[in-house]
Amino acid sequence: MITYDDFKKLDLRVAQILTAVRMENSDKLIKLQIDLGGETRQIIAGIGKFYAPEELINKKIIVVSNLEPRHLMGEESQGMLLAASNDETISLLIPDQDIEPGAIVK
Repeated sequence: MITYDDFKKLDLRVAQILTAVRMENSDKLIKLQIDLGGETRQIIAGIGKFYAPEELINKKIIVVSNLEPRHLMGEESQGMLLAASNDETISLLIPDQDIEPGAIVK
């Protein structure tokens, strides 16, 4: 269990995927350029076994925007997308209505 105060530290935002490219030498990692409402960032996501890069373009997703950057395979990831998963699949968390990039998830 985490405290409510810990949960409040997370900055969850809507982002729109601008570009998506499979990382070289990886069947799992995809490099995404995302729009966070006037700010463009790069996220490296381990969703490549379940999504083709071309089907991700223009999708709106939910990201943790205040996560400390991390380097994966020589590239910096500046956030984390949220997805549900089980042993068989991954499902991106997406807004159910059209909402602008950068919107805060409450």
